[in-house]
Amino acid sequence: MGILIGLVVTLGCVLGGFMAMGGHLHVLVQPWEAVVICGAAFGTFLVANPMKTVKDTGKAILEAFKQAVPKEQNYLETLGVLHSLMRELRSKSRSEVEAHIDNPEESAIFQAFPTVLKNHDLMAFICDYCRIIIIGNARSHEIEALMDEEIQTIRSDKMKAYHAMVAVGDGLPALGIVAAVLGVVKAMGALDQSPEILGGLIGAALVGTFLGIFLSYAVVGPVATKIKTVREKNNRLYIIVKQTLLAYMNGALPQVAIEFGRKTISSYERPTIDAVEQSTMNTGAVEKKAA
Repeated sequence: MGILIGLVVTLGCVLGGFMAMGGHLHVLVQPWEAVVICGAAFGTFLVANPMKTVKDTGKAILEAFKQAVPKEQNYLETLGVLHSLMRELRSKSRSEVEAHIDNPEESAIFQAFPTVLKNHDLMAFICDYCRIIIIGNARSHEIEALMDEEIQTIRSDKMKAYHAMVAVGDGLPALGIVAAVLGVVKAMGALDQSPEILGGLIGAALVGTFLGIFLSYAVVGPVATKIKTVREKNNRLYIIVKQTLLAYMNGALPQVAIEFGRKTISSYERPTIDAVEQSTMNTGAVEKKAA
């Protein structure tokens, strides 16, 4: 919704200001200039990126428009599933805990936290490191280094869509000039026409420059920044898991360990201690069901 409101405000101010200066909107309606610019931009986007990144960019744009960032419930359920697993690690045998992490889709613990269960990448991340903890001979600083490396890899993969959009945005002004040059070439072929016709052709050519710059700085650039913001916030869930499990490996009780994870959440989004405690009150019931 924020993106749509921003685009409406931007278009309203630009077009409204143009009309207030005495301009006529129909002059800006140059569909073939738009075809040249947008078509060339999309073509270069396909050339520069593998198909996986192309598909992920479409997904990232949808995420940006939907503002698909973690909500308080996502944070609470992430902390909740970690709390339940850490209690299992403390009180149950290796085989009993492995039953949860080897098949999380059928685990009563994961089923109690549906937002985590739907996030397959996060669920796999949690299960992988719980499995390493079960082995029992891994040192916390070694696990921390491994986690940092994997989180950086995940971030790098998620940011490919952002970098692809930035590259498109950077190229749009130049593609606008390409469209403008083609328009000028067309105008040069009409030098024998009246000044009114020639002026219209030159004006149409300059619309290409306007479109390229406008699309770059008022549309593609801001959407790319939104993609980065959304995906950075989603990456925060992995940091929560990292800090929580490391605290547990260093001897913290489950209720204390999840506080380490809670503190990594931005202050204006961080659930209260009471909310976290309330969300973990049913842990015992979940464990009984799992048993």
